[in-house]
Amino acid sequence: MPLMDVFWTMLIIFGWVLWFTLLWRVYADLFGRDDIGGWAKTGWIVFTFVLPFVGVLTYLISQGRAIVDRSAGPAQRRNAPTDAYIRSVAADAEAEQRTKSRSLLESGTITPEEFQRLTPAPDR
Repeated sequence: MPLMDVFWTMLIIFGWVLWFTLLWRVYADLFGRDDIGGWAKTGWIVFTFVLPFVGVLTYLISQGRAIVDRSAGPAQRRNAPTDAYIRSVAADAEAEQRTKSRSLLESGTITPEEFQRLTPAPDR
């Protein structure tokens, strides 16, 4: 088997995998939508079956920004509790650092310049 045959075979296999991944993504977005009805979904499915490349590319062009927005929403809702916990822990740590720095300043262990360096800025 010549080297170019191997190259073209790999390229074709990669293209098929890419195509089915793209088709899977379009169908997953299409069936996950709540803003259109069953007939519109059926229309898109028929369109992508009859004219596969044109149908998928049309869907991506017309719905591309909305696909990103619809996929970002669940991820943000999923990460919201973790982000809130991290912010609360960071705020507690910052308050603790401020308290320790204040006690060191009042005891005379550090100078006011060192206190300014140790204390985080209040606008954070």
